[in-house]
Amino acid sequence: MRDGRRNALAGPSRGYVTGVSARTHDAPAYALPSRLLAEAIGTFAVVLAAICVDVSYFSGSGADYTARWLARAFVTAAAIYAFSDISGAHLNPAVTFGFALRGIFRWPVAFAFAGAQLAGAAAAALLAFVPYGAHVALGASHPGPGIAPALAAGCEFVLTFIVMLVIFCTAEQKAVVGKQAAVAVGLAVGACGFLAGPISGASMNPARSIVPELLTGQPAFAWIYLIGPLAGAALATGAMYLLCGPPGHDERRAARGR
Repeated sequence: MRDGRRNALAGPSRGYVTGVSARTHDAPAYALPSRLLAEAIGTFAVVLAAICVDVSYFSGSGADYTARWLARAFVTAAAIYAFSDISGAHLNPAVTFGFALRGIFRWPVAFAFAGAQLAGAAAAALLAFVPYGAHVALGASHPGPGIAPALAAGCEFVLTFIVMLVIFCTAEQKAVVGKQAAVAVGLAVGACGFLAGPISGASMNPARSIVPELLTGQPAFAWIYLIGPLAGAALATGAMYLLCGPPGHDERRAARGR
């Protein structure tokens, strides 16, 4: 009897963990309120940087094209370094959606994460009104000149698929779980911006785009930055299952935090 209980507690090192092991081996170390606060603060930083650098770029007051995307890459990497141990540092409802589809998150927790991310984004957009006023509208995501909305949505779909697959694959590799994934994900965000910024604004993040658009009275493009990223995350989820199968312990730890 004791040997059977010991084996049950040990559980498999990879794949789904059941019974007592699921509660002990994979349970996050931080309480849900702490994880939600980490998501709100991290998303606040990412969205504030994106808004401010875009206002500077489109108003011609400082940031050039290179600085625009390097700033996004740097703040993403920094936020992952800061918060990956606490919450997994999703910082993006599309990322949380992808991990929920992978079966790592229960849907109520995923919705709570998305709510915290949207709250952080709203705080960032409201704070940006202090120095920029109505010019904050320049920091809201929008398709490039002459770009059809459908093309912009397709671009967001492809870009989010790329970034989400990078997140999944780094989460699966023990050597780069957590903070070490910050470099890969930051580089992916920056590269996608350099590649497709003129097409869709390379948001890849509904919180970064939809909240500033709504607060600045530009709801017409919100669907682009909701459907495109969520569909891209869903495709990446399917691709990850074909590549690696169900999530293992390292991926669960990366998604949930320490």
